[in-house]
Amino acid sequence: MHAASREAVATLERELDTAVAGDNSVATSAQTGMELFEVVEILDAERSLRVALTDPAAAAGERVSIVEKLYGDKVSALTLTVLKSAVSQRWSNAREFREGLITLSHRALLRAAEAQGQLEQVEEELFQLSRLLEREGKLTQLLSDRNAASSAKRGLLANVLYGKVTMFTEALALQVIGRPENNPIDDIAAVSAQAASLRGKSVAHVASAGELNAEQQAKLAEKLGRIYGREMSIHTEVDPSLLGGMVIRVDDEVIDGSTSGKLERMRAALK
Repeated sequence: MHAASREAVATLERELDTAVAGDNSVATSAQTGMELFEVVEILDAERSLRVALTDPAAAAGERVSIVEKLYGDKVSALTLTVLKSAVSQRWSNAREFREGLITLSHRALLRAAEAQGQLEQVEEELFQLSRLLEREGKLTQLLSDRNAASSAKRGLLANVLYGKVTMFTEALALQVIGRPENNPIDDIAAVSAQAASLRGKSVAHVASAGELNAEQQAKLAEKLGRIYGREMSIHTEVDPSLLGGMVIRVDDEVIDGSTSGKLERMRAALK
């Protein structure tokens, strides 16, 4: 995102967080998250509306009036407030306005999970789903098909998830599949990272030859926290091909301490 859009999203996130705090935050946040995404689906189908709601030549009041006319009696009070504030912001372009609403939709659902005491669980479930999709190439290919109807892809994923994850994880995953940004694996992992960020943590992706127990994960999180100067959330997966040790990825930095990595470096040095 460009600077103007990033600033708009940051402002809206602060407003949303303030608004959903309270006794009814689970229901309020969940409803807002779902309704915002429904608005995104309408915007995807109506290019002229996207342009009108972000037209810099129009006064903010004019854009707010459009929102009031279209959604005043169709969404909750909080969703309407968020939309009116969103169109009052300055956006770099209509596409980033749409992306901003998606970010807010995800944040609202994650805040609902947090109020329910399930934010960490949702983070882990989304990460494990991204790993499942990486292993199941045929499923991922079906979910990535740009020619397939969103409803069909959502139905397919809903069957996979039914009864296995929280309602928040399912709602977020179906949103991602219905309106992809990049690919299902990266898009779902990105929402998992967004959940970690709400918990004040950065994500460390850890692939190990064997499963790490809770104590090992806690020690690794503490060590990485000292290295990077921030709290870390450990997302683990087992990869027997590593033979031993682990590979750690934080942002774009990779630490390869695996046995297979060491052997590969030895082979390269002997050439």
